[in-house]
Amino acid sequence: MIRVTHIITDTNLGGAGRMLLTLLSNRDRAKFETSVILPRGSVLESEVKALGCETRLAESIAEKSLSILGIFELARLLRSLCPDIVHTHASMSARIAVRLFLPKCKIVYTRHSVFDIAAYKKRFPYKTFSGLFNNFFSDRVIAVSPAAKDNVVDIGVSPDKVAVVFNGVNAAKRLSADERLAVRRRYGITEIDFVCAIIARLEKVKGHEYIIEAFRNLPSDIKLIIAGEGSEEDNLRATAHGLDNCIFAGFVKNIHEIENIMDLQLNASYGTEATSASLLEGMSLGIPAIASDFGGNPYVIEHGVNGVIVPKRDAVAIKLAIEELKENNQRYNNMSQNCERIFRERFTSQAMTAATEHEYILIRRMT
Repeated sequence: MIRVTHIITDTNLGGAGRMLLTLLSNRDRAKFETSVILPRGSVLESEVKALGCETRLAESIAEKSLSILGIFELARLLRSLCPDIVHTHASMSARIAVRLFLPKCKIVYTRHSVFDIAAYKKRFPYKTFSGLFNNFFSDRVIAVSPAAKDNVVDIGVSPDKVAVVFNGVNAAKRLSADERLAVRRRYGITEIDFVCAIIARLEKVKGHEYIIEAFRNLPSDIKLIIAGEGSEEDNLRATAHGLDNCIFAGFVKNIHEIENIMDLQLNASYGTEATSASLLEGMSLGIPAIASDFGGNPYVIEHGVNGVIVPKRDAVAIKLAIEELKENNQRYNNMSQNCERIFRERFTSQAMTAATEHEYILIRRMT
């Protein structure tokens, strides 16, 4: 039995939290004894406990990758749990605590996001010292996309330490025709409307403004649902003023309802996107996507196969792609079939969990 402790600093349910819950849900309980350390007040607490994981709460790590107090607190908690492997999700404090106070324990950390790396970080001296630090404070790095691997290698992490394990999700619940119609009516959408949706935090890097701009020149029977909340909501509502085909849905608890009524999923990210869980859930239902060429998107959406890749920050390209897929039924249907096939082959929750647990076994064999 291998003892694994996960550590996450998020208090809200974001992409890293969703992936953690997916790993915990699908874990091999016969081979792995799993515990989790969360910041006090995390919304993940009840869900993690419901999955039967021993759970400890830390007072000083909330929303902080690095905290001096957090290092010592995590060391104390980890000593009580006695893990063989600590798997961190954006917690530098945890990696330092393990290396300094639990020298026999192995360290895995997951790179969940992709960023534009400044040029100075890719060369001496930053890259050298960053590489020395990150290579010392990790035994294995899991990158959720080849783009995420490129990110960490660019700042000095040894390529040999990095394994690419794509995010995986459970297939979205499929609604009946009557249920889909009821959801459409709830949002004021008719049976014949063509529905596009963006499911993402309302933050600048997600590119909502370019999607809204694209809809200024699209007919009213092509609807846009914006599902999510965030700091940019007021600005985006102002940008969409006067558009009668733009629907702000806010936070949607049962997001599969939106996924079931959309004909196209949109992703216009120009920052942080690695492997979007929403894109994967849409694929499981056979929904093609129009996605920007940023980060991990091109590794999920293959241009012309299960969707269309467009340049980031390009409203015109988004508009043209929507129009083309709405009118070309044969191309759309081919993409829809490919979505379901590719999802089953590459992006299931079971595939992600098995690949992650394989990495655990490999690093346990390291001397």
